[in-house]
Amino acid sequence: MLEVITENKHEEYEKFVSTHHKGSFYQSLKWTKVKNNWNYEALVSRDQDGKIVGSMLILIQKIPYFNSSFLYSPRGPVCDIYNRLVFSDLISGVRLLAEKYNAHIFKIDPNILASDNKLIEIINTNGFTLNKGGENFETIQPRFNYRLYFNGRSLDELLSNLHSKTRYNIRVSQKHGVQIKICDKDYLDDFMTIMKVTGERDGFNTRSKEYFERILDAFDKDVRLYIAFYKELAIAGAITVNYAGQSSYVYGASDNKYRNVMPNYLLQWEMIKWAVETKCYVYDFQGVSGNITDEKNPLYGLYRFKKGFNGVLDELAGEFDIVFKPLRNNLISIAMDIKENLNSFFRK
Repeated sequence: MLEVITENKHEEYEKFVSTHHKGSFYQSLKWTKVKNNWNYEALVSRDQDGKIVGSMLILIQKIPYFNSSFLYSPRGPVCDIYNRLVFSDLISGVRLLAEKYNAHIFKIDPNILASDNKLIEIINTNGFTLNKGGENFETIQPRFNYRLYFNGRSLDELLSNLHSKTRYNIRVSQKHGVQIKICDKDYLDDFMTIMKVTGERDGFNTRSKEYFERILDAFDKDVRLYIAFYKELAIAGAITVNYAGQSSYVYGASDNKYRNVMPNYLLQWEMIKWAVETKCYVYDFQGVSGNITDEKNPLYGLYRFKKGFNGVLDELAGEFDIVFKPLRNNLISIAMDIKENLNSFFRK
């Protein structure tokens, strides 16, 4: 039984998502406080006893000048997708919302492996088309995620399982007296300073301070801002979110100075420790390139750093789309490409 969740049932929805093995902080209603420039709807599917068995948070972005909307469910849905009835129930709700918001397209990027052909077939039979994307960061969410599954191991066991060079670098950082502190919003200026350096070095646009404030406010005790200090200077920082048994490293930054004291290794280790202490089953380093053999790839260093923690590389299926209005979707895609090209030109 399909239901569009109203505010008086938000707590019930949140409890389901936060305890489901397919739950994600991107599917939490808390995420809507971060993405406050989007509208949203939340769907649930209930069994005969009224119990929630599936859910989907849908972000809604109005497209100016086209009288249309883009519907997107990041890392949704939250359900057993093998249960065709539940999944189809949720998608029937999406189709109703597409009419309500005059949507031209609906997109999902579920946390399913590219090798799971059965799940991909189930999704496709509901009217979706799979867009795998490339080997780098062409999709909205990264398609290749590096993850450390704990499998019941203790901190000592995880430490001994790290690559020897990574374990050595953690000790180098400790030996040099690098201090990792859990910080509140008062330290966001330090984080933003480091983030600006990182963006300029690696060639990407950075989020605003207000954006990070919203993350810290929205997830409260389930999010931490970690900052590495050396000689009382902030030299690296990271934000990690613990949700639904998963600890996710979502943002990181490092200064160009004092890289020889290896602050990023100790930062990651402290975040892994928090994940174990809070009984998460996985620490998600998030995106890396899928091209892991080409050392000339600009993203190879990111993969090499994360690989040192001896996790696994999960290749996800990619993005699935239902296009409701093909002509309008094509026109909007062309307009967005032109806008992005112009923005890139003026950023040079």
